[in-house]
Amino acid sequence: MTDEKPRKTYSAKPTRGAVQKSPEKGDPRDQPREGQRIAKLLARAGVASRREIERMIEAGRISLHGTPVEHPSLLLKNLTGITVDDKPVAEPSPAKLFRFHKPNGYLTAERDFSGKKTIYDVLPDDLERVMPIGRLDLNTEGLLLMTTDGEFKREMELPKNGIERTYRARTFGDITQNQLEELYRGITVEGMHYGPITANLERSTGRNQWIEMTLTEGKNREVRKVLEHFGLKTSRLIRTQYGPFVLGDLAKGEIEVVRQHDLVKFRKTLK
Repeated sequence: MTDEKPRKTYSAKPTRGAVQKSPEKGDPRDQPREGQRIAKLLARAGVASRREIERMIEAGRISLHGTPVEHPSLLLKNLTGITVDDKPVAEPSPAKLFRFHKPNGYLTAERDFSGKKTIYDVLPDDLERVMPIGRLDLNTEGLLLMTTDGEFKREMELPKNGIERTYRARTFGDITQNQLEELYRGITVEGMHYGPITANLERSTGRNQWIEMTLTEGKNREVRKVLEHFGLKTSRLIRTQYGPFVLGDLAKGEIEVVRQHDLVKFRKTLK
């Protein structure tokens, strides 16, 4: 799959502030079921994930025609009159997907109150608002997909879609290909069950080796914990692929937009 060349600049989304007649007051759950939940619309518009939007509503940061929204179940036909922190929200535009080469030592988070650097310290200042699809640990590098659309982010992270992720791990210890084959049947480590994993011993020098692993669940620190179960110490972990999208020769810290044609084609394969 071929991606477009990196853009030198990234344009922010336009904002539209058209006003419509305010809906009747009262619990939105008592209103006729028309439109879509506000959390879903705002997620599609790239404001935040649904869960984060619910927290923003609880904090009184989201309003409709100047009145704070009280329920994330509020149904709307569009985002006319909606503001977040008193700023108008643009209607959802077609989802965009980016490939980002996350460097080692950066958190996959928007901010960290302890002072650690995050991926947003690396991303271009003029890049439109993007959200990470899944996470990579502080000390894991490689492919991190970013999107402008919260609904697409959710689709990609749903376990039922079974999207494969591939990693390369540099490890120290003793392991054989036959042992790695056991992972294909799934494994339970410290009470946590991990589904089928395809693992291949790429090359080894003494007790050092590179192992390629492909999985679909992406549980917290899954690769490291499974390798620790075999007595291996992981010194470097790189994600090289997520679904059909590959890291390729993307340099550390670089971000490239995926061709819209390729994104649309891939979305048709999701359940």
